Amino acid sequence: MKKLINDPRHIVREALEGLVDTTGHLALVQGENIVVLRDLPQPDQRPVAVLSGGGSGHEPAHAGYVGAGMLSAAIAGDVFTSPSVDAVLAAILSVAGPAGALLVVKNYTGDRLNFGLAAELAREKGIPVEAVVVADDVALRDIVPAERRRGIAGTVWVHKIAGAAAAKGWSLNKVAAVAARAAASIGSMGVGLGACTVPSAGTPSFSLGETEIEYGLGIHGEKGVRRVNMKPADAIVQDMLEQILAEIPGDTHQVALLVNGLGATPPLELQIVARHALATLRARGLTPTRAWVGNFMTALEMPGCSLSVLSLDGELLELLDAPCAAPAWTASARLTEERATVSAPAGLEVEFTLTPEGPLTATLQRIATGVAHALIAAEAELADLDAKAGDGDLGASMARGGQAILDLPPEAFHTPNQFFASLAQSMRRAIAGSSGPFYAVGLLRASRELADVAQPTPTQWQTAFAAALDAVMEMGGAKPGDRTMVDALAAASDAWHSALSAGTDGVEAFSQAVDAAGKAAEDTANMQPRLGRASYLGERAVGIPDGGAVAVTCWLQALRVGLKR
Repeated sequence: MKKLINDPRHIVREALEGLVDTTGHLALVQGENIVVLRDLPQPDQRPVAVLSGGGSGHEPAHAGYVGAGMLSAAIAGDVFTSPSVDAVLAAILSVAGPAGALLVVKNYTGDRLNFGLAAELAREKGIPVEAVVVADDVALRDIVPAERRRGIAGTVWVHKIAGAAAAKGWSLNKVAAVAARAAASIGSMGVGLGACTVPSAGTPSFSLGETEIEYGLGIHGEKGVRRVNMKPADAIVQDMLEQILAEIPGDTHQVALLVNGLGATPPLELQIVARHALATLRARGLTPTRAWVGNFMTALEMPGCSLSVLSLDGELLELLDAPCAAPAWTASARLTEERATVSAPAGLEVEFTLTPEGPLTATLQRIATGVAHALIAAEAELADLDAKAGDGDLGASMARGGQAILDLPPEAFHTPNQFFASLAQSMRRAIAGSSGPFYAVGLLRASRELADVAQPTPTQWQTAFAAALDAVMEMGGAKPGDRTMVDALAAASDAWHSALSAGTDGVEAFSQAVDAAGKAAEDTANMQPRLGRASYLGERAVGIPDGGAVAVTCWLQALRVGLKR
């Protein structure tokens, strides 16, 4: 287990201290893991206090939601463990006045017992207290009665709605009523792609196979209700929404969506989930008017997410939109009925004169298709190689380049000049990172070398290749020996030129160029990298051939195969 912690016994306190130290409007109660608003009015001037909490490990919940317009206090237990009765009572006494307090409680036995007893003790001291229990986990519909379902990410909406109602000066009964109505209008479901590790335990809470996922898990690292094989994101979203929408009231029109990460899912993936979730809601005749995407209630570092849907009316929407100063609360996106787009700018296309079909059209198309399939087939190999000394994106980039070749229109193959110009444009768009510009500039330079040449001689092909190499070196500054793609390209160019100068026929000369490139790519494994991401690794990259050089040999070998057919 590798975690940025000190002593597992002190992680909750130290985390709360870090939050309070970096958030000006918060304070810690001495001797308790309770975060409160720092500058509260005098007790007799305080509105209804809204409190929540539970086990830690769900950050930014719950302390991240303490702020004007949301929670007055948050009580943090140990990781995945309910706080004590005395801690909850101390929080109530710290922030509540005569207007009373509302406790927002997730439906776990420990939370219900500890918050419930604390409420009774506070009432004995003359403080009016009400509690709203959130049980939004629809995954348990066929397993336990509705009143025993877990409270998960939808709880955050209840915090916001109750806090906004309290900020308006509503009475305790009215705040409790709208919070309960909100809680009853939420359906949530989660999916886990892996387990999390509780610091005090030091081992994952459960294990999943490489291709397995868990549907219907809670937020405490526990297993789900159903284990299935991994699916595309859209299919997973569809499965979760099927369960959630089965309980949406039939007269629902407007809804809010919460896409919640469980701790280890990057924003990139959460946005993919949000995209299909919104499309699915609209396809069901619902109108999503607000959406939130991010980490709102996590399970430590668990990979996965949950979806929550809230049936909206005018009052709930107004409370969701009300001002809020809690550090972890973000304003929602006010959604339109369809995705907003603008027209692409003009001037992106490479301009060249279209020419009629030439004598090499069929040959160019056949050989290019072979190269494309070779690049696509090499994706895993190139990705693995690049991951050892770079960022691992080379395989996907070259596969996109291969697909771009397959997507070229028929007229792109009419002449070599037209082919290289079209391919340069496609590579520029398809391949990200440094490879795209390098291939694009090389192809453009080769295109110019072959202008008005319908059927180049072997020497003209080699001259165009050498011109492309010059363009790549000029743009990137690399030279042979720097351990980059230039090593393979330069070796191929030199061997090709030498073979032609010695009178070798064109196909055999090119074959020797391919062999030279392969040898040069292998030799990069023994070089100290001087350019590119591998240079950041220094000697640690030695022993691993350069991915860019290997990619060059991949398409050169495919070219050789095509030429010999």
